[in-house]
Amino acid sequence: MMKKKLALVLAMAMTASLALTGCGGGNDAGSGSGSGSGAVSGSGSGSSAPVSADKSTQVLATGGTTGTYYGVGSAMMNVLNPLLTLTELNVTSTGASKDNVEGITDDEYGLAILQSDVLTYAHEGTNVFSAPETDALWVAGLYNETVQITAKGGITSVDQLKGKAVCVGDQGSGTEFNAYQVLEAYGMTADDIKVVHANFGEASEMLKNGQIDAAFTVAGAPTTAITELATSGMDFSMVSLDQEHVDALHEKYPFLVQENLPGGTYDGVDTETICVAVEAALVASTDMSEDAVYELTKTMFENLEDLGASHDKFKLVSAEKAAENGSVPMHPGAEKYYKEIGLL
Repeated sequence: MMKKKLALVLAMAMTASLALTGCGGGNDAGSGSGSGSGAVSGSGSGSSAPVSADKSTQVLATGGTTGTYYGVGSAMMNVLNPLLTLTELNVTSTGASKDNVEGITDDEYGLAILQSDVLTYAHEGTNVFSAPETDALWVAGLYNETVQITAKGGITSVDQLKGKAVCVGDQGSGTEFNAYQVLEAYGMTADDIKVVHANFGEASEMLKNGQIDAAFTVAGAPTTAITELATSGMDFSMVSLDQEHVDALHEKYPFLVQENLPGGTYDGVDTETICVAVEAALVASTDMSEDAVYELTKTMFENLEDLGASHDKFKLVSAEKAAENGSVPMHPGAEKYYKEIGLL
C-alpha cells in the first residue's frame, strides 16, 4: 500500500541510517517506529536498557494523556514489552481516532487504539475521510467507550445545549463525530452550539474555569478527566439521554449501543446516567508482519490478568469479543491467533 509520505521516507532513508550509526543504532525497522509527540518508551519501570536488536520498535498511538486510551496503551507497554520478542511498544499521546488512522497511513504509527466507528469511516472514505484509508487493520475489539456529556450545574438535558459553548473533542476526533450524532438526534447541528475543540483534560479545565458550558467525552468510564472534574468541588452534572433518543440513535447508527452508567461512577453523581457507547479497537498497520502481530495478540490475551491489574479496562476484554469484527479486514497475524484458539 502506497503511503502518503513514501517519497519523504525514501528521501530521508540515507540520512537516517547515517545518523543511527552515530547514536547507538536503535533498531526501528517496520512501520510507526518514530517517537511521536508525547511518546513514552521502555517498560515504565525507569529502565533505559536498549531495545533488543531482534525487536522492532512500534509506536502505539493512543489519545490525550488524561484519556483512557493513553492509560490502556501504557498498560500494554508496561506489561507486554518484557514478554515480546519481536516488538517493543512505544506509547504516544495523539489527537485520537482520526489522527491515529492518518498516522498509520502516513507510516508514523505501527499500532493504534481508536474508535471502531471511525475505523469504518476510514475504510469507507466517509465523514471526514475524503478517500478510503485502509492501512489500519483490525487486531482486537477491547471495551465499550461511553459517550459522556459533562456540564455546569443546571444543565441536565441535551436540549439545553442549544446556544451554549460546547467542547466536542479534538477536531476530527471520534468524539466530535459522536457529539454531532447525538446533537442531530435532538434536532441540532454544529450551528446550534458554540463549537469548541480541545482534548478531554483541557475541556475539563475549561469547564471548571467557566470558559465552556458543556463537554463531550468518549472514553471508558470512569475516565481520568471526568474523575478529576468530579473531585474538584465544581457544581457539575452528567447529562443523561432519554430512551426515545437512545433508540433513535441506535436505529440510525447501529454501532451506537445503550450503556447506562450506574450512580457512583463519579463522585457526586448518585443517579444513573443513560448514555450510548462505541467500541474501542486495537489496530495494526499493514506494514507490521504477521508474526509480530500474532505474537502481540497471543501475548496480550495470555496476560489479561496482569493487564487488568495495570488498568481496569482490561478486566472487560475477552478474546471472544475481541475477535468479533464485521466492518474492516483483520490483520493476518490476529486472524492466525483467533483461528488457533477456535474463534474463527
